[in-house]
Amino acid sequence: MGLLAQSNKSIDNYSYQVREENGDLNNDGKMDKIIVKMDTIDETRPLRLQIFLSQPNGKLTLAVSSTKIIEPQYPVENKGEFNGYQIPSFFIEKGILKMWSEIKGGNITYDFKYQNGNFELIYVNKLTNNATKGYTDENTIFTEAKFDLVTGIRTETDEVSGLAKALEVRKKRILVRPLPKIQDFKFSDKELY
Repeated sequence: MGLLAQSNKSIDNYSYQVREENGDLNNDGKMDKIIVKMDTIDETRPLRLQIFLSQPNGKLTLAVSSTKIIEPQYPVENKGEFNGYQIPSFFIEKGILKMWSEIKGGNITYDFKYQNGNFELIYVNKLTNNATKGYTDENTIFTEAKFDLVTGIRTETDEVSGLAKALEVRKKRILVRPLPKIQDFKFSDKELY
């Protein structure tokens, strides 16, 4: 009886490093690291975010790895066309991991905080050009949506560039529990906030 075996060896094609950021994410006084790498073999050019946390022995250990949080550069649904957006930037400010991304007509920043053993989404700031809202002013109209997921308060402000007073401010309370974890977060979730 002859048996054939297939190797299930996973090949890591995320070989091109696009971003790296260092800072203290878990408030232990040691430098942690964020790395974004691109798979250069896959024609969609997917990206992987990895977060490494420092350990008491000084070494870094992989805490999170996600291929869902960043949109591929050439998504399948675009049939080989570029998605039109820069690869998101990551920053570490006062223990908060910030991810800044371009979106249609603007940008969005997500704040993740390391708590309860996970990186949880705590704040979203979305700025969009909203000239299609029907206002007749010749200046550009922007909508800024600030969503504090900890308190559940979401505030949208419509402003005209150059004017000191807001056109309209809308507030509502939306409780999201449990807070979204970075490893479960998908780039398409931008529509939720």
